[in-house]
Amino acid sequence: MFFVWFSANMNVLGLGTGSAGPAFFGLGVKQSLITLLVVDIMYVSAACAVPAYFAVFGPKLGMRSMVQARYSWGYYPAMLPAALNVFSMQGFLILNCIIGGQTLASVSDHLNDTLGIVIIGLISLAVTFCGYRVIHWYESVAWIPNVITFAIMLGVGGRHLTNAPATGPVTASSIITFATTTASSVISWCTMTPDYGVYHNQKASSKRIFVYTYLGFFTASLTAHYIGAIFAASAIPVPSWEAGFDNGNSVGGLIQAVLSPLGGFGKFLTVLLALSIPSACAPTMYTFASSFMTIAGMFAKIPRWVYVVVSEGILIPVAIVGATHFYDTFVDILNIIGYWSCVFAVTILTEHFVFRRGSYEPYNLEIWNRSSRLPPGLAALLAFLCAFGVIIPCMSQAWYTGPIANLGTGDIGILAGSGVAFILYLCFRTVEKSVFGR
Repeated sequence: MFFVWFSANMNVLGLGTGSAGPAFFGLGVKQSLITLLVVDIMYVSAACAVPAYFAVFGPKLGMRSMVQARYSWGYYPAMLPAALNVFSMQGFLILNCIIGGQTLASVSDHLNDTLGIVIIGLISLAVTFCGYRVIHWYESVAWIPNVITFAIMLGVGGRHLTNAPATGPVTASSIITFATTTASSVISWCTMTPDYGVYHNQKASSKRIFVYTYLGFFTASLTAHYIGAIFAASAIPVPSWEAGFDNGNSVGGLIQAVLSPLGGFGKFLTVLLALSIPSACAPTMYTFASSFMTIAGMFAKIPRWVYVVVSEGILIPVAIVGATHFYDTFVDILNIIGYWSCVFAVTILTEHFVFRRGSYEPYNLEIWNRSSRLPPGLAALLAFLCAFGVIIPCMSQAWYTGPIANLGTGDIGILAGSGVAFILYLCFRTVEKSVFGR
């Protein structure tokens, strides 16, 4: 459990998250690292607890995330988060393949981003086809080349790391929005962590599952975010790094530029780093398929591998287009996923801790597909929709900034939406139980 989530986060995408501070929000080294310190230790450490606790549901209930959601959302309303999760998983895949393709393309003039994206997509497809057990084995070793390469990057490029100043005005709004993006990159894993424990022993310690998963997320996120931020901020004074970074549009190019003094060995390390991207892609693609199957009964009749192929067919062309504006694509996808997944997490956890007293015994595992025995789901649906009524004016995106965010608060959509969802779900669910008795 530790290595599944350590490998999935200790990779180039984690560097991309940290590098967004200097590259997209214009923060300097000092502002980026202080923000990440506060965010990772306070905000992300709390955010890591959400997917870590969701991971416990897998062994205890033997259900994938979108099936377990029916115990609060009901049978038919749960189709909404299942559909949203399909789009979210595809968004993660697009980001991973873009950054993996860019990294692979940086080692040779004969490769471009497009070919790199295709190669990463095909490798991810192959790992996903092998199934649950192989994904777990693969994740147990995929982190090794990444940790070695990141350590070598620090050794080779350490003399160029400086306290580079901010490239734009440092405002509370930009820092808060960067913090939201960083937290979104972690908390949104909660919609898939249960999927990778469904075949584990039901009697396993909940505390151990939580702690191992939490540490996997936290240690990988903290390390990768810091490395990404400090190299991205230090790229401007180093001409070769700045050229490789391509105006903040290619994290892979920056990595290759940092490792270029090592010659062929540096290119070898860069390729290894790129080829480890499936450690994040494979579980994401696997969950894309299983979530698709829970949208409606007719989708469950189609073999899972068909959905994996569909995902691949969508992934490659969209990633190729998105690669031309990487950070716009990156921030938009992460935040949008973060908005809905945080509200979803609030409803699930409120149901579990308040209405089921934190116990797994009240879950009747025999009724997972019986709509008449499951909760109606009106409370979750109404709380979700009302929360978005608050999120929209509080969001700050490249394509839209809400009136509240315009006041200088930055993107506080996740915090505001989660608070509203908790209060409303508590009220609506109490009424729902008294009326329907389930």
